[in-house]
Amino acid sequence: MNEGDLLTFLRSHRWAIEATTSTALAPQAAIIGIAVTDRLELVFDTLASSRKAENLRVNPRIALVIGGWNDSEPRTVQYEGVADFPDGPELERIKQTYFAVFPDGPARLAWPGITYVRVKPAWIRYSDFMREPPVIMERAFHGS
Repeated sequence: MNEGDLLTFLRSHRWAIEATTSTALAPQAAIIGIAVTDRLELVFDTLASSRKAENLRVNPRIALVIGGWNDSEPRTVQYEGVADFPDGPELERIKQTYFAVFPDGPARLAWPGITYVRVKPAWIRYSDFMREPPVIMERAFHGS
């Protein structure tokens, strides 16, 4: 799987399970809507008061699982990355990516405390269990 194939797979999914850790090191997870930039960054919106946003401000490391929702599609991506809360031109760039996937996103701009999170990849593992033997590919990203 090349980067273009990975991008296509990620963009074929609008939902991911994200996991962060609290300041007490307790695991916390949620399902989120995601968009994917050409740089393999994941983008989602959340409330600034949400557990995930509070956790990421203290510890920006995040893990996500994309795909594999049912037995007929046993392909997944495990994605580990570093989150931030861009502003200025970078915020506008990621919002446009997000709004292209979630056209209802601009309506949430009126919500008090809405914020946008960008996740830059640190490590990605693609697994395809539709094949025998399974295809499993990993890639580490430096500088994330």
